[in-house]
Amino acid sequence: MIELLVAAGVFVFSHLLPMHPSWRGRLEQRLGERGFLLGYSLLSLAVLAWLGHAFASAPYVLLWPWHPATAWVPVLVMPFACILLVAGLSSSNPFSLGLGAQGYDPGRPGIVSLTRHPVMWALALWAGSHMPANGDLAAVVLFGLLLLLSLTGTRTIEGNRRRRFRVEQWAVWREGTGNWPSIASVDWSGIGPARIGGGLVLYGLLLALHSRLVGPDPLAVLGG
Repeated sequence: MIELLVAAGVFVFSHLLPMHPSWRGRLEQRLGERGFLLGYSLLSLAVLAWLGHAFASAPYVLLWPWHPATAWVPVLVMPFACILLVAGLSSSNPFSLGLGAQGYDPGRPGIVSLTRHPVMWALALWAGSHMPANGDLAAVVLFGLLLLLSLTGTRTIEGNRRRRFRVEQWAVWREGTGNWPSIASVDWSGIGPARIGGGLVLYGLLLALHSRLVGPDPLAVLGG
């Protein structure tokens, strides 16, 4: 459990530090923007792999018993998380993770009309939906950490973006958008059926490969 806690702390630190404007500015000056993004991506993958190993190696400490109702939570929630992830990573977005501001049209914001941070909310849905279905201490530490990081990360990202953009630019870009997801005026045509379909395909792949990559087969558990 100590390794999991240490890995979790490093994971949080490695994600919060680059969000700080002064630290990121210094790193980009030394490495260049592309060098920074490449180095940060490799570091994130390495820390994530370590976190996964520490989670798999952690002792099993039961906090609450398994129940069929809790097992349904990630099965029902993950399609929305996958759609948010695919749409967020494949859409121009000046506020969050993905392709950046290049090509972003405030008149056709796409997934940004649902939330300015689709990738972070995908992470929040993934982590939050898996906590009830995994009632052991290691799972609560891992998923609770990721849930907290994703929810606080949206505010941190917005603060950094606001400082980097002109006030007028920030006001125009955020018109009709919000941090918390809202379907009141979603730009469905801007999202497009391909991104929704891609999210559902990703969900299907995760279901099919879950037993090989992570643990038990969710559908088998529900059926049994």
